[in-house]
Amino acid sequence: MENLEVIELYENSNHEKTKTFINTAESTLKVQTEKKYITRDIEWIHMMEEVMPHIDSIFRSPNRFIKNEEETVKIEQAKKVSVETIKHLSKHTNLIQDIDKETGDVIPSKLLNVRKEETYDTYENRLIYTLVQNMKYFVNIRKNSLLQPISTENKEEDKNNKQLEYNAKSKLNDEEVDINVSINSKLDAEPKDSKERNKSLLLRIEELEKKISDIESTEVYKILDKENITLVKDPIRKTNVVLKNVHFQYAMKLWEFLKANFDEQTIESEDNKDYMDNGQLKKMMDEAFLLQYLAMKTLDEDNMEKQDTKKEIKGIVVEQMLDKMLDIDEDITEEQLRQLVAEKYEVIKYKKMAVLQDIQKIFKKYIDRYEDMVEMKGN
Repeated sequence: MENLEVIELYENSNHEKTKTFINTAESTLKVQTEKKYITRDIEWIHMMEEVMPHIDSIFRSPNRFIKNEEETVKIEQAKKVSVETIKHLSKHTNLIQDIDKETGDVIPSKLLNVRKEETYDTYENRLIYTLVQNMKYFVNIRKNSLLQPISTENKEEDKNNKQLEYNAKSKLNDEEVDINVSINSKLDAEPKDSKERNKSLLLRIEELEKKISDIESTEVYKILDKENITLVKDPIRKTNVVLKNVHFQYAMKLWEFLKANFDEQTIESEDNKDYMDNGQLKKMMDEAFLLQYLAMKTLDEDNMEKQDTKKEIKGIVVEQMLDKMLDIDEDITEEQLRQLVAEKYEVIKYKKMAVLQDIQKIFKKYIDRYEDMVEMKGN
């Protein structure tokens, strides 16, 4: 049969027989897969995304302290006499110019002038400022690296190979059928750091850069940046703030991670399997076995042509009937048509059975009469 679609193989088949074919099939399916990929480590992106809110919180609520600036000035330049001023003068009697013997008043030539000033130049703030500088450098290096392909000594290590070995046999009536199929697939695995994949990573990196830029716009960061503070180096001093403040705990986690992973790492992943499948895949292969059998049965052209002719005639009769029904009543619904056909089907079928019984009675009557005549002649 020409232009036979796959679905018609099932529609035209005997469903009882196909069910028997599947149920009596004895089959095995061996599956082997070999996958190997080399990818970049992108854990640093997850780490920075996690820690960024904590760094932002530190800069929004920074640590600060009061810094005393001390300077010895002439008495007329001294703006305020504090406890520190008196203590300093008692230790530095050389600054006493004269003492009034009558009143006992001390007349100094110079005094210690103490100026108190609030500052953000604390160890903890310098530590977080240094961390942000490290992050900027790290992000810039890794961002540029994403635009470059992974360099491997042996590119053939990337694999995505699959192999199926299917064997089955079945029996339908006196017909024995067996099949042996081997399917092999080898694919040059596309590197997982391809440009398409990197697009999403670059978007995430851009978001990180925006958040770093937001931190750089805070007042505290600008002050520290303007003062050209000294960057912090390892080992880190374990102050109470660094140890107990939850935001600093997350920040130090990132600090240690960047230090340990400064050099770019590649990850080699393998996924190799070798097993006998008894699940959905085997079920699909069994159905494919049935399909192959049905396709082979199309070689019986006479049988297929008879089925096709019968089906074609049925289609023509139904089409003509529907045309006449719509000519009579074009507003008839599908449900009304279905009900009408069901009612007439029972009536017509009963009539045919009744006529057939009448014909059988007539034939029986004449056959009995013929047998009586034969018996009479014999006697």
